[in-house]
Amino acid sequence: MHLPVMPTVGPMLAKRVEAIPGGDDWIFEPKWDGFRAIVFRDGEEILIQSRDEKPLNRYFPDIEKPLLEALPRRCVLDGEIVIVRGDSLDFDALQLRLHPAASRVKKLAAETPASFVAFDLLCNGNRDLREVAFEKRRDELEKLLASVRAPIHLTPATRDRQVAADWFRRFEGAGLDGVVAKPVDGTYEPGKRVMLKVKHERDCDCVVAGFRWHRKDEEPAVGSLLLGLYDDKGVLQHVGVCASFSAAKRRELARFLKPYRKDALAKHPWKGWADEGAAESRMPGGQSRWSQGKDLSWEPLRPELVVEVAYDHMQGDRFRHMAQFRRWREDKRPKDCTFEQLEVVPPEELREVFRSGK
Repeated sequence: MHLPVMPTVGPMLAKRVEAIPGGDDWIFEPKWDGFRAIVFRDGEEILIQSRDEKPLNRYFPDIEKPLLEALPRRCVLDGEIVIVRGDSLDFDALQLRLHPAASRVKKLAAETPASFVAFDLLCNGNRDLREVAFEKRRDELEKLLASVRAPIHLTPATRDRQVAADWFRRFEGAGLDGVVAKPVDGTYEPGKRVMLKVKHERDCDCVVAGFRWHRKDEEPAVGSLLLGLYDDKGVLQHVGVCASFSAAKRRELARFLKPYRKDALAKHPWKGWADEGAAESRMPGGQSRWSQGKDLSWEPLRPELVVEVAYDHMQGDRFRHMAQFRRWREDKRPKDCTFEQLEVVPPEELREVFRSGK
């Protein structure tokens, strides 16, 4: 492979802001919830690079041929790998692709084929476009992908803030993460947060049923709280974690939670997870192939505390990203912390998302 832009390249990143920016200096796109991927093509050779600059080809063999058919012979594109099920994106199915067994990947590729959504052009032919303004890169990308068909897509884009706000409201049900704003004259800056992202945020009251220690503190300190919600059968399900505490708050939490550790495992709803063979996908402390050897051991707490957290998106019955601590809810009973409180966003069909950019 010999291109003006050679692997590996760190993708350009975005910093979070509270609202969609105003003015005429932005191009807006939906924010896809998938695996970031930079695709390098030189003749018959394709390299799919992950956000952390590792090859992804072996996990997504189903998109190699479509990429060869859709892309010009020499180019570098930035985009996102997603899996669509029904009317929405399925991040859980995407994660399952990162499997060490080629036979398993092949089976999943046939059952849940992936798609590639392109949103930037770093190289075309013999030209390195990273120093070219984004509006010109976007124009060239649109021309290159004018006739592409599924599973290769061009992300919608608009300069109209009202259209972007409409996308932000309507397309969440399809599994999209929010809206990205890119400077019209911005160059491509690998690894730098020069774009803006606006993501959804909601409140939820959860039961605190355990925690993990913060291993780097010299004195006892809490790293994260394990959160639960009761399902319609009255079973407390693990839905995610709450973290990102200051050093002082971590130590304060260790002292605050100490009384709730007494006899916590005796009647704990997650006691069975200590048994060999418990389902790792539901265990708050289970090792998996995504944990990369991290210490995920946990300390049970009597499920008597309720915390209000902020979250941006539910993936199935779990928080897609880490929740943020808001406040303790002494006024709420743990049994009232159910899935029913969560807002359900009706799906917007993905074909409408793609069509909106034209």
